[in-house]
Amino acid sequence: MNICVVALGKIGLPLAVQFATKGHRVIGADVSERVVGLVNDGAVPFPGETDLDVKLKETVAAGLLTATTDTAAAVAESEAVVVVVPLFVDAEGVPDFGWMDDATRAIAAGLKPGTLVSYETTLPVGTTRNRWAPMLEEGSGLTAGKDFHLVFSPERVLTGRVFADLRRYPKLVGGVDEASAAHGVRFYEAVLDFDERSDLDRPNGVWDLGSAEASELAKLAETTYRDVNIGLANQFARFADTVGVDVTKVIAACNSQPYSHIHRPGIAVGGHCIPIYPRMYLWNDPAATVVRSAREANAAMPEYAVDLLAAAYGDLTDVGVLVLGAAYRGGVKETAFSGVFPTVDALRRRGARPYVSDPMYTAEELTAHGLPPYAGEPLGAAVVQADHAEYRTLSPSDLPGVTVLVDGRRVTDPARWAGVRRVVIGG
Repeated sequence: MNICVVALGKIGLPLAVQFATKGHRVIGADVSERVVGLVNDGAVPFPGETDLDVKLKETVAAGLLTATTDTAAAVAESEAVVVVVPLFVDAEGVPDFGWMDDATRAIAAGLKPGTLVSYETTLPVGTTRNRWAPMLEEGSGLTAGKDFHLVFSPERVLTGRVFADLRRYPKLVGGVDEASAAHGVRFYEAVLDFDERSDLDRPNGVWDLGSAEASELAKLAETTYRDVNIGLANQFARFADTVGVDVTKVIAACNSQPYSHIHRPGIAVGGHCIPIYPRMYLWNDPAATVVRSAREANAAMPEYAVDLLAAAYGDLTDVGVLVLGAAYRGGVKETAFSGVFPTVDALRRRGARPYVSDPMYTAEELTAHGLPPYAGEPLGAAVVQADHAEYRTLSPSDLPGVTVLVDGRRVTDPARWAGVRRVVIGG
């Protein structure tokens, strides 16, 4: 097949490479000339994705993967189009479709009869049928379900392990009609491989959910579940702090029974997915009180961590406090909705002098994100915000002057912190 992947970001580029490794000819379309140039040179535009550098070089060298800024031309040469353009949601949960609208109009300009269009970007329920189908029809003069095929098939992978996740998890597909769904299933069966999974009630592979709406809801539901579960864990942790109980032992005990799957509490829920998609779900279903309460509970955790610090240290006025970790999770160079931002803000409200360090970021990069980099200033306390592996071996000698450590991720080794008051969430 000839395949076009629209947007060569942290999900789109590994997808394009995956399709090319199966022997298909792939054209990646991106609005960034820098990204297009790097991809055409076989160079990865971003770090941290396992095996991407090797596979990208191989597929580019084999002539199976090229990149362009001309989306319409790339679509015109393709039998299938996979769309992974970012969709942003504001603090109120209102989606900003701007980038996706632009991409969809460009796709429509190159769309030809018989083409499959698959949206993988997480969307509010109903978007594929009610927004993209009319826009594609208007721009192409073709009819969805008759002249071209249209499906929603959510990406279900984590950055850093995309290739492994593509094999591990079933590929969900929902079409605007049965013929579209059938084409979508055949497409993904031709471009993906799947691990055997004895824990599933049917063979691992491409699963037709029956409609685009069901597929859209599946992605929102699985990510919203995680936010709600973490919110519940955080509520348990905060109560455990009031009664002197170690909540992690409680959770481990609960999860020894097969009907309990309580997640880990922590200082923040960050990233492109878990903080965002519950808001997107609430845009569809504003009466979902459980979802709203969980999102509010998780958003309050950075402030709570600073409350724990103040309770242990005392007045934080003019105290240097080092926040360890700008990334939203360990091992990933990404600050999307990271807990570092509300943690720094909460420290400032307490009168502290916050600083930030992260093994994945330079001082210049931290400054560019509006974060104050640490440059050896006097410290009195520290807060672990990201669970980077480097923090497992931290000790007081690494942070001279620190008398209180709030480990918001339970990543530090308590045996190394003798003489320093170490506080964890859910104590």
